[in-house]
Amino acid sequence: MTSVVLLGTLDTKGAEYEFVRDRLRKLGCEVVMVDAGTLAQDRFPVDVGPDEVAAAAGFDRGALATAGDRGAAMTAMGAGAARVVARLHAEGRLDGILALGGSGGASLGSAAMRALPIGVPKLIVSTMAAGDTRPYVGESDIAMLYPVVDIAGINRVSARILGNAAAAIAGMARASRETTGPAPADSTTRPLIAATMFGVTTPCVTVARERLEELGYEVLVFHATGSGGRAMEALIRSGSIDGVLDATMTELADEIGGGVLSAGPDRLDAAGAAGVPQVVSLGALDMINFGPLETVPEPFRARNLHVHNRGVTLMRTTAEENSALGRLIAGKLNAATGPVSLFIPTGGVSMLDAPGEPFHDPAADAALFDALRAGLRSDVERVEMPVNINDASFARAMADRLHELIGAGRQTTPQPTLSGAVR
Repeated sequence: MTSVVLLGTLDTKGAEYEFVRDRLRKLGCEVVMVDAGTLAQDRFPVDVGPDEVAAAAGFDRGALATAGDRGAAMTAMGAGAARVVARLHAEGRLDGILALGGSGGASLGSAAMRALPIGVPKLIVSTMAAGDTRPYVGESDIAMLYPVVDIAGINRVSARILGNAAAAIAGMARASRETTGPAPADSTTRPLIAATMFGVTTPCVTVARERLEELGYEVLVFHATGSGGRAMEALIRSGSIDGVLDATMTELADEIGGGVLSAGPDRLDAAGAAGVPQVVSLGALDMINFGPLETVPEPFRARNLHVHNRGVTLMRTTAEENSALGRLIAGKLNAATGPVSLFIPTGGVSMLDAPGEPFHDPAADAALFDALRAGLRSDVERVEMPVNINDASFARAMADRLHELIGAGRQTTPQPTLSGAVR
């Protein structure tokens, strides 16, 4: 039978969880109730009680309840819940998980759900779903549903929303259980590649991905929107990635230029620190990203702006910004402990950075390239090709070089010079 875990604070949301539990049972699911509330309650029978949740993280539930620090108590219970749900999943008692609540319930559910593997159905119904969901979703695959009204009793609105939530998690959990079968024969033997892509580098990464797949790799492509870069860096740190094709760097431009898609100052650090082979390029460093045109900060209004669509405005990076980016990237690549190759497309770093396009600016590009040439250690490989980054020959060259680096490890034997490339 499909098993759904209901995780929450039954000392404050008992009636709502009881309603969802009954709906799930009518839908044919086994329900595992996990109570992570700090106050004792005996109205609703549970499978895992709050004392056990607290103990899983090394805390005493009663002490947490009487300490008077709700934030610290919720953090402790979230840590315990993460261990509990991970155990339930390992025991085969968790095909999907659902949590309800406001900011506290969402934080609790998120802490637990992030302990579960990608692909396990995860759903949070929360009033926080209509705002900034990054603190709850982060780089995970958690789904959030806005309940319209507060989760405070069962009424004609909440009954419909919570009923839909029960149906959603039941359907996801059932489908996940039914479709989980033997993995493809090569799925655990193909080396795993992480790649970064943006709309303006899509042709490049598509060709490179297809070439790497021909060579026997499985490729995970991350959208370089801040959360994508953070997700990739986290996966690299987990030890799951065998090689990195980091073709798109726009998140670093946003980090130094005040854009909205920064992945933080640690972007481009994980592969180097872990010694993972990486081929890096400069995709989309011609742009800093903002939302709708009216949200662009006033000091930037006179800059070279391009309205990509109603929700996205791009700002061309200057020569000064590109010099700073070149120095930043050089420093990060110099610190790499594993094999690394930097590919420089001297014909432009995006679709918009080509002759006749709005961001074509050879002087700004030259500032980037010069800073990299000056800043890179002599033993860090640099490959220059006189084409735009989206040229198919450039994409294939990057893929082939990554294949060589993975195969050779730290081998330092000189490789054949690429056609049209300067090393």
